[in-house]
Amino acid sequence: MKTLIIYDSMFGNTKQIAEAIAGTFVASDTRIINVSDAKPEDLNGIEMLIVGAPTYGGRPKPSTQAFLDSIPAETLAGVGVAAFDTRFAAKDQNIALRLLMKVIDFAAPRIAKALVEKGGKLAVPAEGFFVLGKEGPVKEGELARAAAWARKMS
Repeated sequence: MKTLIIYDSMFGNTKQIAEAIAGTFVASDTRIINVSDAKPEDLNGIEMLIVGAPTYGGRPKPSTQAFLDSIPAETLAGVGVAAFDTRFAAKDQNIALRLLMKVIDFAAPRIAKALVEKGGKLAVPAEGFFVLGKEGPVKEGELARAAAWARKMS
């Protein structure tokens, strides 16, 4: 399966998750690229598109949103899509931040919605992976959880 993984990363955490996901597609043609290097033409001929970004104020980073907006309508028709983000675990936050997180949500559902609006077929529900603080690191066990999530796409 020709798979493209596009990620955005501020401190390297989302990149680590993207690499763990890519590692599950060893028997296929898989490319992984930073969103800053991605162009709509990269989507030609793919069978699966996975997009991930850190949650930034309840949304994907502006660079990820700009890429999603640049995808022409129906470009992803017939393409499997999946979305993930990196985020703080709500249970580890104070009550005010937990409430805010509940209200503003996370990046992955917004990414998934944008991919489906471009014609993609959601392969798995959007998923969030946890980091321990703004700069990370990735919480223990999350790389294995990301790989397990990716294996559900086949």
